[in-house]
Amino acid sequence: MQPQNGGRLYCRRRGVLAPIFSLPSKYGVGTIGAEARGFIDILAESGASVWAILPTGVTGFGDSPYQSFSSFALNPYFLDLEELIGEGLLTREECAACDFGSDEGRVDYGKLYMNRTPLLMTAYARAKDRDGYAAALEAFESEAPWLQTYAEFMAIKDVEGGLPWYEWPEGLKNRDPAAMEEISEKISCEAGFHKFVQLKLAEQWSELVSHAMERGVLIMGDMPIYCAYDSADCWAYRKNFRFDKNGRPKEVAGVPPDYFCEDGQLWGNPVYDWYQMKKDGFAFWMERLRRAAELYDILRIDHFRGFASYYAVPAGAETARNGLWRRAEGRRLFERAAQEHLPVEIVAEDLGFITGDVKRLLKDTGFAGMQIMEFAFDDSPDNPHRNKRWNGDAKKLRNKVAYTGTHDNPPIRAWWEEQDERTRAFAREYAGTDDLPMGIVKATAECDARLVIIPVQDVLGLGAEARINSPGTASGNWVWRMRREDMAPFGEKLKYLFN
Repeated sequence: MQPQNGGRLYCRRRGVLAPIFSLPSKYGVGTIGAEARGFIDILAESGASVWAILPTGVTGFGDSPYQSFSSFALNPYFLDLEELIGEGLLTREECAACDFGSDEGRVDYGKLYMNRTPLLMTAYARAKDRDGYAAALEAFESEAPWLQTYAEFMAIKDVEGGLPWYEWPEGLKNRDPAAMEEISEKISCEAGFHKFVQLKLAEQWSELVSHAMERGVLIMGDMPIYCAYDSADCWAYRKNFRFDKNGRPKEVAGVPPDYFCEDGQLWGNPVYDWYQMKKDGFAFWMERLRRAAELYDILRIDHFRGFASYYAVPAGAETARNGLWRRAEGRRLFERAAQEHLPVEIVAEDLGFITGDVKRLLKDTGFAGMQIMEFAFDDSPDNPHRNKRWNGDAKKLRNKVAYTGTHDNPPIRAWWEEQDERTRAFAREYAGTDDLPMGIVKATAECDARLVIIPVQDVLGLGAEARINSPGTASGNWVWRMRREDMAPFGEKLKYLFN
């Protein structure tokens, strides 16, 4: 396995982390339309060359982008209604009549769920009989081998009242050919609707990517390592997971007990059957990586340590205390991926309990690891999150991606308010200024990591009210949004950081 950089000097890049749902729009949630293209313009004009986003999959219960109904489909919430109005598929009056929430700074997922789908079904009813639609859909289907399975999964879920697939009638749960043939006519309208939405998302995404390319901005996607149990992935590709004959997980993913959580963390995602995956050349993972290469220029893979070894908890356990570590086949997977020369650069989220096998895998792949500056300020000489100011020598750039914090961390201002004086002293020394916490953000932007990512909240200097996610909590996450009045100061502050 050859290191990803192939021995070349690194190219220095700096960018911003901003979830798509956090962009401004007048329809309740950020989308991939004109507002997203305008955001890219601001990045380019301010010296940023990377836009990092969160996973773009179809969200379900809890609205977490890390628990998606599909590893391949895009989130219908991201479809821009203004674009559909421009195509004559919706009217401005129809959109204005819907209640998407009254707070421009927060996503109201309940109202989105109730009101966007009827609107999109109206658009579908107008589109499907138009000249050229059938040909466009046929061309899209030929390029999207996942589309039929996804559309069937979502359509059956619709007619089954939203039940998870493992609670469907046996024939549908097990994809029995006779049962699938019998239901195909019943779900034809629903399946057609889901195909329509993905087609329009693909068209809008293509326009977004082209605009980013023209402006010299790379899109950095994010891939969860695990699939949600209630997903088209687990329903249709069951052999890739450690399921029993009834489709129930034998083991689920989690994290063992540690200093922060005495019971560990019980994530509940089915774990992979790496032996089976190895037998078919990691076909499922290769499809995921090919899809990522279609969507993104750079791909951050979450929980990278799970490709070396993973923590498996017996299904049904109430805590993660009694799990055990099992070996994964990440080395062989990434060797297989290297053979295809996929046009996507990979970043490894190598945070948490990192052992020697994880470090070796990271080194052998050449993937960039991550640094979180909120973790950097202590007196440990081995702290992996420490970095230095870059001296301008390309040879001195390190194969790291430096963040002030990620979506799971508090904004830097909120973090600063919680620190003791000892930590603050380390931070002042690093920043070389008393203008904190913004001095930390500026110093991170000037560090020797080959890629720097600053969350948009840290550019704006926002506090706890702008936190994206608080791990271990079940509500109030994934809702923060920028306001239109934030855009101008965001651009000015970004210029200060990156120039």
